[in-house]
Amino acid sequence: MKILMVGSGGREHALVRKLKESGRVTEVICAPGNAGISRDAECFPVAAADIQGIVALAVEQKADIVFVAPDDPLAAGMVDALEEAGIKAYGPRAAAAEIESSKVFSKGLMKKYGIPTADYEVFEDPQTALLYIKSKNSYPVVVKADGLALGKGVIIAQDYEGAEKAVISIMRDKVFGASGNKVVVEEFLTGPEVSVLSFTDGETILPMVSSMDHKKAFDGDSGPNTGGMGTISPNPFYSEEVARLCMDTIFKPTIEAMKKEGRPFKGCLYFGLMLTENGPKVIEYNARFGDPETQVVLPRLKTPLIDIVEATIEEKLSTINVEWFDHACACVIMASGGYPAGYEKGYPITGLLGDGQAPGVAVYHSGTAFDGNSFVTNGGRVLGVTATGKDLKEAIKKAYEGVASITFRNAHYRKDIGKASL
Repeated sequence: MKILMVGSGGREHALVRKLKESGRVTEVICAPGNAGISRDAECFPVAAADIQGIVALAVEQKADIVFVAPDDPLAAGMVDALEEAGIKAYGPRAAAAEIESSKVFSKGLMKKYGIPTADYEVFEDPQTALLYIKSKNSYPVVVKADGLALGKGVIIAQDYEGAEKAVISIMRDKVFGASGNKVVVEEFLTGPEVSVLSFTDGETILPMVSSMDHKKAFDGDSGPNTGGMGTISPNPFYSEEVARLCMDTIFKPTIEAMKKEGRPFKGCLYFGLMLTENGPKVIEYNARFGDPETQVVLPRLKTPLIDIVEATIEEKLSTINVEWFDHACACVIMASGGYPAGYEKGYPITGLLGDGQAPGVAVYHSGTAFDGNSFVTNGGRVLGVTATGKDLKEAIKKAYEGVASITFRNAHYRKDIGKASL
């Protein structure tokens, strides 16, 4: 079987490697990929958002399945276009992907179907939003851009001045482009955060093992939001009891709600949850594998990923028994200095070993290029150094040992990934 992976980050690198573990997969190709992915799959210079280009590549390469991993092409209807061309594709159609691409839609869905989430209001005018925030006078307050913003469109304001700055930058200055035409102003929830990715074919939902993301740029959960600075799995706050409660009040109701709306969701549905004193609540949905959560969840997957992908496409997930390894996993993101704001590219990366630094340690490439002599930095998040261990303590220790063996100029990483769980 030949698989075409769409995307170019650490998530796609982890997916490529997992798919290659199955003897049923004879070849994986990727578009556009990155320098690290090119060591595991032939890469083609077609942009991830180029729908017609990807369809043409899939036909030319006779791909059996196209795996659409990033949010933008899913929201733009790449799966729709592939299926209409008679090509099997993994991922939700555009109407279902709106659960991520529009915060206004997802919040309205939760309100309509009684799925627990934070109280909120939607605004199309910055002045009206600011009048509402001033009248509530409750801080911190959460301001979210409606559309996709590379995981950075959520701002937690500690006071009115911060909220005003957030609303103006999103709605008037358009720092996230058209994604800021509307904003969601939301109550601030407190409690441990949990990420749960799930396989679903629109009828059956099979949650994956839990994980914990670290969104803030700096130690102690300080600084601006990023696309993710590291992850651990399992999440120590996610007990079997909480998992059952989430299945009954959030996971199944979401799948049923999407079906009732005529938008059945097929693919990977990500639940970003907050375990509040009033029970688990949804912070956000993603319509695809999260990054870097994928980098700690997939190493724990025992069942061949290709079997699950096929069962999802064919709507036969109820026939699959998905099994997981008991070990723990930790990922530390090595980023370019200055990320998520401005940063330089093109710095040589030294210390990378082909087999992943040490036993039980893998390195997934997020933002790398090859200059003919060595790997060089080519993005904000550069590498995901991922380790497995018998428990979280061992996995975290091994991940940081892997980080210590790799260097590039102005490398930045958090020193406290998973610390709160130990």
